Parts: sequence; C-alpha cells; structure tokens
Amino acid sequence: MAKLDLDSLDLAALLCSRVCHDVISPVGAIVNGLEVMEDESDPGMKDFALDLIRKSARQASARLQFARIAFGAAGSAGAAIDTGDAEQVAKGFFHDDKTRLVWNAQRQLLPKNRVKLLLNLLVMAAQGIPRGGEIEVTITGDESASTFLIAATGKNARIPPHAQALLDGEPEGDSVDAHGIQFYYAGLVARASGMAVSLDLEGDAFRLRAESE
Repeated sequence: MAKLDLDSLDLAALLCSRVCHDVISPVGAIVNGLEVMEDESDPGMKDFALDLIRKSARQASARLQFARIAFGAAGSAGAAIDTGDAEQVAKGFFHDDKTRLVWNAQRQLLPKNRVKLLLNLLVMAAQGIPRGGEIEVTITGDESASTFLIAATGKNARIPPHAQALLDGEPEGDSVDAHGIQFYYAGLVARASGMAVSLDLEGDAFRLRAESE
C-alpha cells in the first residue's frame, strides 16, 4: 500500500492543534487564577489562586520546551541533540502528572530527528496508559545505530486505535485527524531518521520499540 502524503499545510495545522491541546489547559488555569486574584478579597483564596498560577505557569513552560524539541526546529539542520536535554524536557512534561517517568540512558549526542522521535514516542506511550502509571525509557547504541525501548505500564494499558497503521503512514480511509496526527508524525520522523517502530501489548504493559534499519 502506498504511504499517505499529507499536504504540508494540513500537517502543519494538525501539529499546531496538537501543541495547542497540550498548552491550553495550563494557560486557561492561569487566566482563571488571575480572575480570582482580581475579584477576591479573601486572603486564603488569593493564596490559592497564586499557587494555581505558579503551578500552571511552570506546566505551560515545560510543555512548550518539550514541544520545541519534539515538534519544532530545535538546532540547525542536521544538528545533534543531547539526550540529557531530552530527559530534562521529558521530566518537565510529565511533572505533576499521573505518570512517572524512569530514564535509563547515558547522556550522549544523537541526530536531531532521532531525539524528536524519542520524545514523540513518549507522548504516544502516555496515550497507551490513560489512567497513568509508569513510563520507562531505555536507550542503547550510539549515533551510528540506536535502539529505543519504551515501556508504559498502567491499569488498562492499550495500544491506541490504528496506531501501527498511522505509524506506517497507511491510515484507514487515507486521512489523518487531530487524534491520529501524533502517530502519523512520529512515523514521518522515524523514516527520516532511518528507524523502524513497532508496538506490542502484554498485560498492563504497552511497549514501543524503535531501532535503526
């Protein structure tokens, strides 16, 4: 089957929607907190609103830093990215969330697209454990050949619908919507970085494996 060649404008629009989805919640909470600060005279409520603003601002910043590497043009064309930076933004992305991130990898420089793929796989892993749990990341190899193993463990773990077909660039109906863009985009990045991604489920563990072809 021929792979779907999504129009560049549609791809950009769907990715923008994906990023906005992650950021709109903490930004909305900041707005609500500011409204409480303006309208409330109770010191206790003002303190509550200030805590909400601080927490939400940190969360919005962390999600934007994550998106800058996972979806953006971080670094120059062909640049390498430090996996330590990827670990930092990933831990910020999952901070205060219902999911615990365990990172098993030595710090190293990897090609930009491989690091982008790794971060996108983390988002996909989180979608496989909707009630939260633990995501464990293991990286082996070096800049010439890498393997990523991500194990997402949690209650009611699942492989999201049509995930493998979207990764392979062969979505049902030859179309991609906002729900499927994460997997479709990850497939594009995987092929650009010379890596293949496979998914499997065993019990409460949803596993994603990416390795150099």
